[in-house]
Amino acid sequence: MRLVRFKYKGKESWGIARDELIKFLKNSPFTKFELTGQVIPFHKVKLLPPAAPTKIILVGLNYRDHAKELKMSLPREPIIFLKPPSSLIAHGEKIIYPRMVKRLDYEAELALVISKKARDISAAESSKYILGYTCLNDITARDLQKKDGQWSRAKSFDTFCPVGPWVETEINPDNLRVSCRLNGGLKQDSCTSNFIFSVDYLVAFISRIMTLYPGDIISTGTPKGVGRMRPGDKVEVLIEGIGGLKNQVVS
Repeated sequence: MRLVRFKYKGKESWGIARDELIKFLKNSPFTKFELTGQVIPFHKVKLLPPAAPTKIILVGLNYRDHAKELKMSLPREPIIFLKPPSSLIAHGEKIIYPRMVKRLDYEAELALVISKKARDISAAESSKYILGYTCLNDITARDLQKKDGQWSRAKSFDTFCPVGPWVETEINPDNLRVSCRLNGGLKQDSCTSNFIFSVDYLVAFISRIMTLYPGDIISTGTPKGVGRMRPGDKVEVLIEGIGGLKNQVVS
């Protein structure tokens, strides 16, 4: 099931997307699934990021192929960092290239959306707290990351977190192809079977550090092949079983 968050006639709503149509939900999917009976064509809505999180937690260095590419040892524990909700944009919206940035990179990632409050849970029960999965592009000002020696500024500019186009509730995250295309050319191409830490482990690990709330986003890291973008470039994150998240870079 594909859950979409969108704006229609000035009002924000949730719905279920199927066969180029959207069926309206009465409430958000974090409460009770109940259809209103209203159905409209998909092309008539403006897509929004498929969650309104209190926080966005991302994982660094979680693919074996990426660690090998960087000639780095595998981490013993997940390396996590945050992006602010103000960095969120939806499928089709523009990534703004900041004036102070000299190098801007794409990072294709599988992300998940939390369905209910989670605190200090086990890996075995993590799946009960996941609404579904979506695509995320962890946009990074690489020159600022290297300059600062930490990641907050480089990861947090407005528009630096494209997410979408929807949340897919019916896939297994353990063996999905994750790729990135820049202006049509394949740049990243890997599989979540290369994860160092599984989705269930990550959710449990993070829940022992901070309480997770409905709508919070966790992104699971990027594979090898991270590279540079320039104004005018079109970037697409593609994940098997979900679809594609497309955005364009503008100055």
